[in-house]
Amino acid sequence: MSTCTALSIEHFLEGGFDLRHQLAHHLQLSAEELQRRLPLATEALAAAHPGAFDLQQAEAFYESAVGTGHLLELAAWHLGSADYIADTLRLQARFARGQVLDFGGGIGTHALAAAALPEVEAVWFVDLNPENRRFVSARAERFGLQHKLRCFRDLEAPELPQRFDTLVCLDVLEHLPDPAAQLERFAARMGPASIALLNWYFFQGFQGEYPFHVDDPQLVEAFFRTLQGRFLEVFHPYLITTRAYRLA
Repeated sequence: MSTCTALSIEHFLEGGFDLRHQLAHHLQLSAEELQRRLPLATEALAAAHPGAFDLQQAEAFYESAVGTGHLLELAAWHLGSADYIADTLRLQARFARGQVLDFGGGIGTHALAAAALPEVEAVWFVDLNPENRRFVSARAERFGLQHKLRCFRDLEAPELPQRFDTLVCLDVLEHLPDPAAQLERFAARMGPASIALLNWYFFQGFQGEYPFHVDDPQLVEAFFRTLQGRFLEVFHPYLITTRAYRLA
């Protein structure tokens, strides 16, 4: 099976790019134990969250406290919402080219799919969690994409290009202490033809099931003012929360 076939939309829908097998191997779990833990992963990650904590400590929480729990939670989401995520992959395939930034890319679904696209020269995967980076590096090697996909902790890594042709930031902005500032950082790394694929969910849930989401009204308003002032939405036909933007 070629890399492009292995990372096709059809293959993702069949099992998240062989996610169960790869995750069980990475975490040294039996298939049965992994299957038992996946349905509990979201609740377990929420329970690990300290609740109403100083947002300035969020970076340390995501880098150190969540550990492998984030891998399990993301795997459960990707496997349980495959149809939705498949459309985000279709959207990415529509725009991705050149140098691609996957910011907060989690288990690497979008980074791997982007790296398999012939229009993409390199994928720069950025994620605070070292467990995520290790897993995505292993997945890239598994698919023979280690030459196109490299993993880093943050945007300050000197190896990263100063400009990206495509930025992907999905389900991340609502976790940041200053999402508006992150939009400005993205804008500084985009050129006139660059496209950013973004989504967000600034809500902690009706039952507090997402305690790790930012919902402060001032932070959210600042985010939307920055978004509307710095970016122009580019139409796409998919009925999903992810939007495409270029610089205004």
